[in-house]
Amino acid sequence: MSEVRVNNLSNENNTSGPTISGITTFSSPYFFVPPQGDTASRPEDCEPGSLRFNTDTAHLEYFRGNTIGWTEIEAELTAPLGGGTGSNTGLGVRGIVGAYNVNGDTIEFLTVSTLGNTQDFGDLTAGRNNPGQQVSDESTMLFMGGYTPSGWANIIDFITVASLGDASDFGDLTQKRMQQSSVNNKIRGITGGGQIAPNYTKVNTIDYVTIAQTGNAVDFGDTTNAKTSIASVSSSTRGVFGHGAESPSPVGYADFVTMASTGNATTFGNISANNRNSLYGGGSSSTRGIFFGGYITTDIEFITIATTGNSQDFGDLTVARFQGTGLSSSTRDVLVGNRITPGSSNGNTIDYIEIATTGNAVDFGDLSSDLGSETGYGGQSNGHGGLSG
Repeated sequence: MSEVRVNNLSNENNTSGPTISGITTFSSPYFFVPPQGDTASRPEDCEPGSLRFNTDTAHLEYFRGNTIGWTEIEAELTAPLGGGTGSNTGLGVRGIVGAYNVNGDTIEFLTVSTLGNTQDFGDLTAGRNNPGQQVSDESTMLFMGGYTPSGWANIIDFITVASLGDASDFGDLTQKRMQQSSVNNKIRGITGGGQIAPNYTKVNTIDYVTIAQTGNAVDFGDTTNAKTSIASVSSSTRGVFGHGAESPSPVGYADFVTMASTGNATTFGNISANNRNSLYGGGSSSTRGIFFGGYITTDIEFITIATTGNSQDFGDLTVARFQGTGLSSSTRDVLVGNRITPGSSNGNTIDYIEIATTGNAVDFGDLSSDLGSETGYGGQSNGHGGLSG
């Protein structure tokens, strides 16, 4: 076997590295260092399969061609999942959804990587609806706010994601409200917007909690305007709140916050699909945010979380609906529920998409509960994009 030892290799013009043909084996027990740079310096004229390290996200990424662009290489969370039967056991990302209606306290779960119906997880501390997108790190999920038989609630519950059982008290929001939406990374859970009593008054409040510590929420700042019925998506550094029913009248702009700091939100861009004014759902990888559904539409759109700007078309749901929630891993977003028409009770549909691509949603399974007509979900997973890095 021949052996060549050199310090540097380049092409004949000394403008780039050499082209190596055939099968190449790296047998060192150490490492090799790929090219690296931030998101803004991503090359656009490279070959599919090109590899680099992104210094903004601290992930390897590869080029999938001009249509899709750069995609991060992320390891799926493989935490042990307790309880469940069939596909909902073993290892994987667990998606959890609950708070179906004002008199119900059901929590259900699924495994994001495996098609099938949801299974029973446990119960919330109190029945409530319309709590919005929720907060979860790898081990703990929080359910914030909602509407109970006694009215608007400031309740925060928590569950341990890997083991089945009932929720416990975590603390309280700064005010009683429902139809807010939440973003989070591994440390902080942040919830923004919503509506309060009396008269369903829209608010611009943003609260936050430290997920690992039980206790009451603390003021973070304000959204750019009062809004309710919104969806949200997260990377490890940035949380984006979509628009919804807003005050003054709907303007259609999403906001973003930097999760490690506190302060008021900044305009991100327009979520351009029609009828984004009633609890549409979200989900994300570490780089791409997904918004789906609304009153009443099949639209699915996406944004690049690190780059402000308007959303782009992704595809369509299998059926138009609103008041849903998204349960995502680093590669897949599971689109759960809900109402197909106002007052309807047939909202058990679950679809899914592969986040890095574009195209229409595909059937995943069904919610197992009878949800009733006045419903609104809260849900999240322990593997969404905010937990990367």
